[in-house]
Amino acid sequence: MSGTLRLVLGDQLSPGLSALQDFDADHDVVLMAEVQAEGRYVPHHPQKIVLVLSAMRHFAAQLRARGLQVDYIELDAAGNSGTLSGELRRALQRHNPKQVVITEPGEWRVLQLLRDWAATASVPVQWREDDRFLCSRERFASWLKGRKAPRMEHFYRDMRRHTGWLMHEGEPEGGEWNYDADNREPLPASQPLPVRERYAPDVVTQQVMALVRGQFADHFGDIEGFGWPVTREQALEALQHFVTRALPRYGDYQDAMRSGEPWLFHSLLSTSLNIGLLLPREVCEAAIAQWRSGAAPLNAVEGFVRQILGWREYVRGLYWAWMPGYADSNHLNAQRPLPAFFWTGNTSLRCLSQVIAETRRNAYAHHIQRLMITGNFALLAGLAPAAVEQWYLAVYADAFEWVELPNTHGMVLHADGGLLASKPYAASGAYISRMSDYCKGCAYSPKLKTGAKACPFNYLYWDFLLRNREKLAGNVRLAMPYRSLQNMDAARLTQIREDAQRFLSSLDA
Repeated sequence: MSGTLRLVLGDQLSPGLSALQDFDADHDVVLMAEVQAEGRYVPHHPQKIVLVLSAMRHFAAQLRARGLQVDYIELDAAGNSGTLSGELRRALQRHNPKQVVITEPGEWRVLQLLRDWAATASVPVQWREDDRFLCSRERFASWLKGRKAPRMEHFYRDMRRHTGWLMHEGEPEGGEWNYDADNREPLPASQPLPVRERYAPDVVTQQVMALVRGQFADHFGDIEGFGWPVTREQALEALQHFVTRALPRYGDYQDAMRSGEPWLFHSLLSTSLNIGLLLPREVCEAAIAQWRSGAAPLNAVEGFVRQILGWREYVRGLYWAWMPGYADSNHLNAQRPLPAFFWTGNTSLRCLSQVIAETRRNAYAHHIQRLMITGNFALLAGLAPAAVEQWYLAVYADAFEWVELPNTHGMVLHADGGLLASKPYAASGAYISRMSDYCKGCAYSPKLKTGAKACPFNYLYWDFLLRNREKLAGNVRLAMPYRSLQNMDAARLTQIREDAQRFLSSLDA
């Protein structure tokens, strides 16, 4: 071989990937490798491993069908070193290329690993930008420069102007930038839900499932019921299914939760986006087309576009601007170990048992379940950020560190002291009761504020504010609850502290 070796990672499954551009079919080779290290640096949910490996195998087959030579190393192949750097070294020996081309990986951990390998490689390494995102790292750095409070809303408005999406003559369509206030409706019991598209495993996926069952049997999560898209064709079909059947009501009910209904009106596209089967531009434009045709209301389309053009691009920008030190902060000094029920689901708190059970079955929970159930509990209980972040990275099929870490560290746990979110997203049992049916049949009552039968979220909420008064009382967005605390009598405060200590001690036990 006298050409170029081109590395494609498991979250880079896009035909237009920068590492594949200017491919010379006569001389170049694509390297793709399944390695144990990537399956085990956290105990990934088996469905996540199946998703990535099956999608990689399907993508490799599509590249070969286009006439590209692909050197594909399966997980159980003889001689597999188990690491990316090891497989790159072996590939250099097999192919003797003149250079290696790599699209910059999405995670800091992988970038450092590949940089360390490149420093000792026997051939030059060409690094290319990952241009699949809507905001380049350079553009984001320019936007971030000089901002003391780089809020998502400001970034989102800048990106709306930049793309022209949902804009009319320089102003936002409908006269408002953000329709979040219209998107917080509880889900009526009588509201019908759309049947969601799931994809039965084909022969390739079944082979991967058998492999994963054998090699990752000790990981949290069920492998049966796998139905995520593993090809671009399936992902495009899932996109069309969402925008036509679920998007029209997505806005109204995007914060709602219902027992036994994990999908509701959510897109279920994050797995396809985060491994590259879909691109954010085509997803946003498909949603906007539904609004332009009158098939979906503005509040739904704006809310969905904001999740991608706003949050997804924003957290990626912050991740690369603030890593690697960002992960080390612990502003609220949260130190409690992760309770065992995060892995078993065995808890008398019905909201948590429901969400964890669905996560076990599906490798999925929607954003409000992650933020206001498991995340809210982790915040109120003072769970150690690193342990919580490892759990979030492990259990969700769409979790890659660039998107998971800022959301969990900053949005969920306020561990960054407010760099990302202007206040902690803490809530009592009243919120959970209003936005879900989880409280029905629970051992605890959201109506009781203290005592053995009271919802633990109620007294944990106030105990959280008491414990962190020194760091949080000056936050203007928490002025109202801190005024309420000032008006509580000493007996009520004592009861809150005692209930919280009793409950938190039971977690430690």
